[in-house]
Amino acid sequence: MDYNNFRILLVDDEVDILEFLGYNLRKEGFQVSTANNGQSAIEKAQKEIPHLIIMDVMMPEMDGITAVKEIRKITALNETLIVFLTARAEDHSQISGFEAGADDYVTKPIKIKVLVSRVIALLKRSLRTDIKSVIEVNNLIIDENRYVIIKEGNEMTLPKKEFKLLKLLASSPNKVFSRDEIFSRVWGDDVIVGNRTIDVHVRKIREKIGLENIKTIKGVGYKFDA
Repeated sequence: MDYNNFRILLVDDEVDILEFLGYNLRKEGFQVSTANNGQSAIEKAQKEIPHLIIMDVMMPEMDGITAVKEIRKITALNETLIVFLTARAEDHSQISGFEAGADDYVTKPIKIKVLVSRVIALLKRSLRTDIKSVIEVNNLIIDENRYVIIKEGNEMTLPKKEFKLLKLLASSPNKVFSRDEIFSRVWGDDVIVGNRTIDVHVRKIREKIGLENIKTIKGVGYKFDA
């Protein structure tokens, strides 16, 4: 896989980290740019439309959580993957990261080869198109071509992981998807996320769309009732 066309934005207030990560990612062939706070990250992301953003959480001027929430409001960046790379390992910090719209949450320290592998896995997975691009079920239309959800004629957008999760469940109505299968199809086998990640995303989907179709199958996973 040729990575020369893939743009990565690194966001951290520590210059040494930016230089170290930038050097190793460029060595793999990625185009890399940097920012040292959340506000600068938003401005650069809008200008460059990166394929992936690696973001620290604790930064001056604007923290990473706030920055990601703002980035997820920008339509042009709907396809951009976001990874938090931070020393904060608490469960509540990880949950906040995923609720903000992150695709992965990685805690420092991490070996650079492991980080690069996870970056490559995320980018490869984002290129998969194994589910049809437009799904219509009940009064809901899920349009991946335009990255919108249409319910009873009203259009809305969701963060990338919430969109992918809803699309997966709705792609096979009444099928029970196990938690392991959801993790594999939405987050990928190479990404380690907390046990509550799926639950958080399902709750967010229900809150935003008002869906009662997504049913919890206790001890197994979830399904979309049609």
